Amino acid sequence: MTQEKLDGVIVATALPYAEDTSAPAGLRVDLDRYAEHCAWLVENGCRGVGPNGSLGEYSSLTDAERRAVARTAVETVKGKGIVVVGVHGVGSHQARYWAEAAAEDGADGVLCLPPTMYRANPGEVIKHFEQVASVGLPVMVYNNPIDTKVDLTPALLAEIAQLDNVVAVKEFSGDVRRVLEIRDLAPDLAVVAGADDVLVESVLMGATGWFAGFPNVFPAESVRLFSLALQGKVEDARTMYASLVGAFRWDSRTEFVQAIKYGMDYVGRYGGPCRPPRGPLSAEQLAILEADMRRAVGA
Repeated sequence: MTQEKLDGVIVATALPYAEDTSAPAGLRVDLDRYAEHCAWLVENGCRGVGPNGSLGEYSSLTDAERRAVARTAVETVKGKGIVVVGVHGVGSHQARYWAEAAAEDGADGVLCLPPTMYRANPGEVIKHFEQVASVGLPVMVYNNPIDTKVDLTPALLAEIAQLDNVVAVKEFSGDVRRVLEIRDLAPDLAVVAGADDVLVESVLMGATGWFAGFPNVFPAESVRLFSLALQGKVEDARTMYASLVGAFRWDSRTEFVQAIKYGMDYVGRYGGPCRPPRGPLSAEQLAILEADMRRAVGA
């Protein structure tokens, strides 16, 4: 069984597009700009990157684009940071296919949701992760009951954790009470904060990782905040968190991809547009987000 825990600050990378009328929705994946972004995140202290997650708009990509994005991340940061590739799929055969591709391309691990677009029962969920884990890469299972309608409860996670190569859980239920319960029931499973706006609370309760969104905007500051919480420097962490959490709350909203890309544009990086079905933020949303960003940048 692998010992890689897939913890620390791993950034769920946003994906840049360039205008191209021949590409889907008139937007071509800009792999050069994506490579530069992955390198920048690692240079700013993040442990690694996570291509092809929800923030990476994996469901809006062609299969060829999805594979190219993962390969670009590996080629860019291998030896400098780790790459945890999203392998989400409707069924276990699709998820296993992407896990096999990630292994061929040199990834360090995979992030995997339960079956998407289907409310699987516990037995089906375990079989799904069994297939993905059989590929041999370290697996971070992803609990997102809001989007998948499947809740990986601490009791179910304890069963999933018995599978070889399952080493971590990205916990996105928003219930920080679960961190201690997961640690009690599955003590060898690394708990990774999955929502930016419960980061400090999760780490103080024992989470040892953060699979993160807003570090696309604030990588160095986010690593510092994570380190303060991990070291138990509560007052310093609380002060810093208070300025950032308004922006971080967007990570738990429907428009999180648009918001994080806007944040990147706001600080002088390139976020750019999203592919459908994601549309632009409304004027009201932009006004609130801009105020949150002003507060965060002033921190």
